[in-house]
Amino acid sequence: MSAADRLTPLGVMVLSMLREDAMHPYEMIRLMRIRRDDRILSLTNGTFYHTVARLERAGLIASTGVDRDGNRPERTTYALTPAGSGAATAWVRRELVRTGRPTEFRVALAEAHDLARDDVIALLERRRALLGADAAERSQALVDARATGVPDQYLVEADREAALDAADLAWLDAFLGRLRDPDTLWGEHAGGKTSARYLAQRKAARE
Repeated sequence: MSAADRLTPLGVMVLSMLREDAMHPYEMIRLMRIRRDDRILSLTNGTFYHTVARLERAGLIASTGVDRDGNRPERTTYALTPAGSGAATAWVRRELVRTGRPTEFRVALAEAHDLARDDVIALLERRRALLGADAAERSQALVDARATGVPDQYLVEADREAALDAADLAWLDAFLGRLRDPDTLWGEHAGGKTSARYLAQRKAARE
């Protein structure tokens, strides 16, 4: 089993955050809450610290020192290792394509900006093909069920799924269109780490 296979969605978010800078867990938790990443994953202190410990044992992150600020508890700062960077990249690439894993896909989308634009386009085009085939199959099954006289009351969930399929495909097509546009900023070119908003978030997370 590869390092990417052992990663959890929360572990990937920790590794991706450490691409920005070395941080201690308290700052990472604060930053995730400021950015509302807890919309994607349930975030508790216990689970977070356990995840950090697992990543360190796996060699995906490494301690860079312990600090104490006044009367506050000691805080260990962690940095991303090359193995951690590679594992996070592999996980995001895999989950951008895989279907039927909504939480993993949301995390992969949230961290896709760490990949090159052309890579993201190619991966999402593969996902689009898989989703399209699955949606067509489900849509035909719904048509067939109605043609054989199955009452609508038994097809409500299937009808909802067809609507969600259509919405998912429409969003993906629109996003791919924006991403193919060279005027759409992506990755380092978006200048996120130098923006006033980013710097304010980092400052607030350290307090």
